[in-house]
Amino acid sequence: MVNDPLKNAEAQLRSVAELIGLSDKEIKILLKIDNLLKGEISIKDDKGKIKKFKAWRSQHNNARGPYKGGIRFHERVTENEVKALSIWMTWKCALAGIPFGGGKGGVIVDPKKLSVSELEKLSRAYARLISPVIGDKKDVPAPDVNTDGSIMAWMLDEYEKKVKHGEPGAITGKPLALGGSKGRPEATGLGGYYILKFLVDALGLEKKPTIAVQGVGNVGSYFSKFAHDGGYKVIALSDSRNCIFDDKGIDVHKALAWKADSGSFVGYSAGRIVSADEILDVKCDIFVPAALENAVRGDNVERIKAKNIIEMANGPISPEAEARLTEKGVIIVPDVLANMGGVIVSYFEWCQNLSGYYWEVEEVRKRLEDVMKPAFGNAWGEWISLKKEKGSKIPFRMGAYSIAVRRVIEAMRLRGKI
Repeated sequence: MVNDPLKNAEAQLRSVAELIGLSDKEIKILLKIDNLLKGEISIKDDKGKIKKFKAWRSQHNNARGPYKGGIRFHERVTENEVKALSIWMTWKCALAGIPFGGGKGGVIVDPKKLSVSELEKLSRAYARLISPVIGDKKDVPAPDVNTDGSIMAWMLDEYEKKVKHGEPGAITGKPLALGGSKGRPEATGLGGYYILKFLVDALGLEKKPTIAVQGVGNVGSYFSKFAHDGGYKVIALSDSRNCIFDDKGIDVHKALAWKADSGSFVGYSAGRIVSADEILDVKCDIFVPAALENAVRGDNVERIKAKNIIEMANGPISPEAEARLTEKGVIIVPDVLANMGGVIVSYFEWCQNLSGYYWEVEEVRKRLEDVMKPAFGNAWGEWISLKKEKGSKIPFRMGAYSIAVRRVIEAMRLRGKI
């Protein structure tokens, strides 16, 4: 099945536009990408051979502040994916109430096939490509899929060479030694855990729910660990190859340590090992897709047995699948709300860089929860109001989107752009 995340982003905007009464002109303006930088970057590999890679930086909307968004290195990155992700970042930042617009970057590459020196060359080459359009007052990149603090360090160093001055706020997700923020590596997963607690409270659940997590990269791993430590029963974990299942509950720390040492869940002593795809069939209270987009689609949505879903990946559920799940009464906490923890702490890092004053991890975590709690509450309240006014089969996403889109529209109107 062909997936076009940009069409999904457009469909989502059109759905909320109908609910809140936006005109066709306003929809067109909101879908417009302010700037798309694309190019081909070249590096010399360890054997002296020239390798070329397609790369992009999409800047969607800066009405509320500088563009903000991660950089992903993945062999299946596309231009439309990068555009869609930048649109979602605009809504995410607006919903969080932080002064950023949406941006996103991507390079078509499988970083596992590069040596460390080749990865550094690629990172620096990409930084040189985007250096004219980024900066702490223009566009602030950060890590995303297959990128991390080390890669951000190389990019910041290369960017500062180009601009000939120190500017730590130009890139976030950096190591602490270069102005990174304490609490940044776990921020997205921890934010998802806060959302889990808020959802349980909103639903009035007396018993802690069972959870299945698809994807155990940075986000899924941290989310699972926090959920496990919080007393929740994680009954399934999957990576790209296998799924470990145990209805009695998985010791998340031990299972992930095994995977880190051996490379997979295969051979782990507790639970049952099945194919990665079978996590969709797990009967649980909350399913957490934390891998890549379009994991749940029209052709597999009927396999979902979960009562609720928390989207920790970006765009993991297609609009068609979301409509069918909503019809069944499944509550889906949308990605723009569920995984906003990373960009919020990136915002904290940016603030610390600009002020030159740094916070302890306890303060970062408290501030994160203080931002996410009203974001969830506002979206939940808006959703309840929309359901009373428009009907019960409206997805929770529309509550979040209506707030975010209205905030962007207001900023654009004040600037005379609409």
